Amino acid sequence: MLAWSQFFLVAFPAIFTIVNPLGAVGPFLAMTARDSVKKRNSTAKRACVLAAVVLFVCAAVGGFVFSVFGITLPALKIAGGFLLFLVGMDMINARESGARSTDEEREEGVLKEDVAIFPLGIPLLSGPGAMVSVFILVERAKEPIEYALIYFSIALTMGISLIFLLQASKLARFLGATGINVMSRIMGLILAAIAVQFILNGLLDALPGLKG
Repeated sequence: MLAWSQFFLVAFPAIFTIVNPLGAVGPFLAMTARDSVKKRNSTAKRACVLAAVVLFVCAAVGGFVFSVFGITLPALKIAGGFLLFLVGMDMINARESGARSTDEEREEGVLKEDVAIFPLGIPLLSGPGAMVSVFILVERAKEPIEYALIYFSIALTMGISLIFLLQASKLARFLGATGINVMSRIMGLILAAIAVQFILNGLLDALPGLKG
């Protein structure tokens, strides 16, 4: 298998599972319960565009941030892996992670006139976990095509997220709370496995003697 295709098979699942579009369906419906279909769709589009821009910026400035703060790739892999693992465990337990948004943020979102920016775009769709995932992927990328695949993975994830939000009512009726929780658990398991792999890779990079 080509190296770039292997990179994509890591990049896209990592970004998609941490964004977890299905997990945003419930909060989105609650925050837009009083809105017309037209306004709800407009909110979904603006939120996904904003989230994509935020993650694009993270991908563009990731290397600069690391150089300014003197952060090494092994340290980022280990710290980011732990953060993603905590989010994954919350998804497995079918509860909203505090690393994505707090109860206070979600309650404020219900009261706000426009929720596309906060808390839907940030932090539900582009929270700290998604940013860390992008940072790690940027540091792992070696070839221009791999950098391009990171941007493509972000765009693809947000495109799928937009479809989910536009069809939120139908998804909620079709899957029900149980179905959404089951899907969230599956994605949580995948995310936890990716997180453990990040931690293992970071430890091996920091302590090469472990390979022996």
